[in-house]
Amino acid sequence: MQNKKSSTNLFANTSTNEEGLLFAEVIIPLALPINYTWSVPTHLQEGIKIGKRVEVQLRNKKYAGIVKKIHNKKPLLFEPKDLLNVLDDEPLVYEKQLQLWSWMSNYYMCSEGEVMQAAIPANLKLSSESVLIWNDDADIDLNDGSLFTDEEYLVAQALEIKKELKLSEVQQILDVNHVYSVIKKLIEKKVCYVWEELKEKYKEKTETYIVLNSVYNNDDKLSELLNNWSRAPKQMELLLAYLHLIKTEGEVTQSALLKKSNASAAQLKGLIDKQIVFAEKRSIDRLKLLPKNISIDFVLSTAQQNALIKIEESFKQKNVCLLHGVTASGKTLLYIKLIESYIQQGFQVLYMLPEIALTSQIIRRLQKHFGGHIAIYHSKFNANERVEIWNKIKSGETKIVLGARSALFLPFNNLGLTIVDEEHDASYKQQDPAPRYHARDAAIYYASLFNAKILLGSATPAVETYFNCTQNKYALIELNERYANVEMPAIELIDIKKIIAQHKEKIALTPQLIEAIENSIKEKKQIILFQNRRGYAPYMQCQTCGWIPHCQHCDVTLTYHKAKNKLTCHYCATTYPVINTCVACGSNNFIQKNFGTEKLEELIAEQFPEAKVARMDYDTVKGKNEHDNLIKLFEQQRIDILVGTQMVVKGLDFEHVNLVGIIDADGILNFTDFRVNERAYQLMEQVSGRAGRKDGKGKVIIQVSNLQHPVLHFVQIHNYKKLFEYEIESRKAYHYPPFYRMIVLTFKYKEKHIAEEAANIMLQGLKPNYSAYLNGPAQPIVDRIRNQYLWEIMLKLPKDANLINQCKTEILQQVNIIHSIKTYSGVSIIPDVDPL
Repeated sequence: MQNKKSSTNLFANTSTNEEGLLFAEVIIPLALPINYTWSVPTHLQEGIKIGKRVEVQLRNKKYAGIVKKIHNKKPLLFEPKDLLNVLDDEPLVYEKQLQLWSWMSNYYMCSEGEVMQAAIPANLKLSSESVLIWNDDADIDLNDGSLFTDEEYLVAQALEIKKELKLSEVQQILDVNHVYSVIKKLIEKKVCYVWEELKEKYKEKTETYIVLNSVYNNDDKLSELLNNWSRAPKQMELLLAYLHLIKTEGEVTQSALLKKSNASAAQLKGLIDKQIVFAEKRSIDRLKLLPKNISIDFVLSTAQQNALIKIEESFKQKNVCLLHGVTASGKTLLYIKLIESYIQQGFQVLYMLPEIALTSQIIRRLQKHFGGHIAIYHSKFNANERVEIWNKIKSGETKIVLGARSALFLPFNNLGLTIVDEEHDASYKQQDPAPRYHARDAAIYYASLFNAKILLGSATPAVETYFNCTQNKYALIELNERYANVEMPAIELIDIKKIIAQHKEKIALTPQLIEAIENSIKEKKQIILFQNRRGYAPYMQCQTCGWIPHCQHCDVTLTYHKAKNKLTCHYCATTYPVINTCVACGSNNFIQKNFGTEKLEELIAEQFPEAKVARMDYDTVKGKNEHDNLIKLFEQQRIDILVGTQMVVKGLDFEHVNLVGIIDADGILNFTDFRVNERAYQLMEQVSGRAGRKDGKGKVIIQVSNLQHPVLHFVQIHNYKKLFEYEIESRKAYHYPPFYRMIVLTFKYKEKHIAEEAANIMLQGLKPNYSAYLNGPAQPIVDRIRNQYLWEIMLKLPKDANLINQCKTEILQQVNIIHSIKTYSGVSIIPDVDPL
C-alpha cells in the first residue's frame, strides 16, 4: 500500500500501540504539503533520534530525510512503511533548527521539505543513485544472439561478471546517449532490476604526514644512524630536511618535505621501506583557522560608550534592539564589544550581512580581534567547505559566524546574540526558490528560541523596523554623530535638465562632477561613482523606426555588454549577437540609449587617462575571491575611481574617499513601488556615507532632473526621521506595511490565458471572505519571464493573526482546487509573504 501523508488529524482516534512500536515523522527534501510518517523497525529503534538523517523509500525512490518527531501512535488510515536505515551516529540538526523550519514553512507558505533543501549544505544531502542488479534467478542464455541487440549484450555481459552496475558505468560501456532504452529492455527481459542506493557526497580532505620512527626519538640512536650513514645521500638530505622541519613547524607533511629537500616520492619511499620514517594519512581542515585569541585594541568614544551601555540596559527589558547610527558612526566597534562580551560568557554569536561583498572587509577586522573564534559562511564556499563549517558550529568549536542570509540555517547549540547589520537591505529577502523568507525576521524568531538577543543595525532602518520601535516593540538606541566628530558629507544637487537641453541628450558626467573628480585626484583622494545599472547600454534603438531588441523568452529589452560584444537578458541570462539590421525596417542605424556601469567605466577612463579605474558589479566579481581582491586594491589606494552598482553602497569603509557621485538619481526615484521613497533615501544616504569617513571633508554630487523631490531634501539634511514621518502617513492611508500585511500570489504558465483564468478562479474563491483586501488579478510590469506568462493577485490584510492564518489556509485550499482541474494542473502558483 502506498505510504500516505501524516497529519495531526490522522491520530485523532488512535491509541497507544503494543509496547515497542515506534513511528517517525520525517521531513524529506520535496515540496510535499505535509510530512509523511514511517514505522521504525525494532533493530533501528535504539539508534533513531530527532534530527538524525534516515533512509526512506517513496514511490520506488530513496531519500535521506530528517526525523522531526518520534511517537508510538499508529495512524489508523494507512499502514506506514518501514524506515530503511538510520544514517547518522549524532543528530545532523538540533530541535531548535527543526522549530525554525516549521515556523518558516507555516509563515512563508511553503513545505518543510523546501526549507530543508535550502538549509542543509549540498554535500550533507545524500544523493540517490540508480544501480542495476544482476538477476540471479533468471534463466537466460547470453549467447543466444536472437535475444539481445549488441548494446544489450554488452551491458548484460558486464552485469553477469560484476553483478551490479551504476548508470554512469553503463554509459561508459555503451558510449551512447540512449542508455535508458537499453536498460528498459534488459529489465523487461528480466536480466536485471533497478535498486536505488544513497551515497554520501562529503569527502574528508586528507594529507600525508611523515613521522619519525619512535626508536630515533632517542638522541643516541639518532646520532648513531646519522654517523653510520654510508649510501643514498638523497635519503640523508630527506632525513636532515625532516629534522629541520619538525623543529621549526612541529609537524611535517609529505609535500612540504619533498619541496624542502628537492627529492622525489620514490626517494622518500626508500626511507619508509627502511622504517626510518612512516607515512600516515590524516584528516585535515579545508579552511585554515587562525589561533583562537581575543584582542580588543581600541577605545570607544563617549557617544559609542553611552550607546553600548544603553544597548546592554535595553536587553534586560527587550530581546530586540535597533541601533540607529548615522554612517561612519562606528557601529561595527559596538558590535565587536558586544561579541567579546557574549563569547566570554560561552555563547555563540551570529553576525549577518546582506551581501557577500561586505563579508570580505568585515572578516579581516573581526579576525584581527577574535582570531580563529570566527568563521565565515556564504554561498561562494564550495560544498565540502560548507560541511566543515557546519560541523564546527554544531560542535560549538566555532563561536562567531559571519555570513549572508544562508548562515541563519546553521546548527547553533548555544546562540546568545544575533547581529543583523544593514537590517534595511532588500538582499535579506530570498526571492526564488522557496522558502521566500526575510532573513531579518526569521533571525528574530530563531533567536527567540534560544532567548537570545537581537541587535539590528542601520543608518537608514526599514520603515517597518523603525515603526516597531515607535510602538515600543523594539528598543531604540541612537548614535547621531560620526566617529571622532567627523562631519557628515555635503550634498550638492546638479540639475541635469539644463545640461540635457544644452547637449540635446542625456550625459553621464556633468561639468560639475568632472571638476570635482579632478580636484579629488589632485588631492590624492579616491572617488566612488554609483550607477544602478550594469552593462554598457541598457538598450539599443533603431533611429529610423524606434524598434528596440527584446528577449525572445522574456518581455524585457536586451542590455548591451561591450566586453562580451553581446546583448544579454538580465532576467533569464540568454545572450544574443549584437543586432546591426533592424528587423522592423531594415535600417542599420542603431544608437545605444542610456548608460550602465561598463560604459561609465569607459567614459571615466577616457576623461581621466592617468587615473586607475575599476568597476564593481555582478559582471566583475563573480568568483569566490574577486570581491575581496577588488576591495583590497581600493583600500590600498591602488584604484583611484571605483564605479559600481549597489555593491559599493552597502557598509564598505574606505578612509580615503572624499567624493561620491550618484550618476542618475532619477533612475531610483521613479520606480512604481510603494517603497520607492524609502529605498531611494536608503540608497542615496548609504552611498553618500562612503565619503569623508575619516577627515569629514566629504562631498556628494547627485545628478537629478527633479530638484524638488522631497526625498532629496531629506538626504541633503541627513534626516531619516523626516523621511519616516513623511512615509508613515501614506502607508497608513493606502493600507501598506507596517499597518497591513501583504501576500502576493503569482500565477505562471506558458499560455497567457491559462495563467489569467487560474488567477481568476483564485480570486473568486477568496472573494467571499477577503473581497475588501484583494487587488487584481493584474499583469506585473515584466509579464513574461523564461516563456512563462505572469499574473498577480495582491492581498493587503489587517494585522490580525487569526485572519492572516485563516487566509493562508484558504489560499492553499484554493491552490489544491485549481491544480485538481486538468487544464490548470501545470500552473505554478507562488505565494510570497511580506514581498519586497
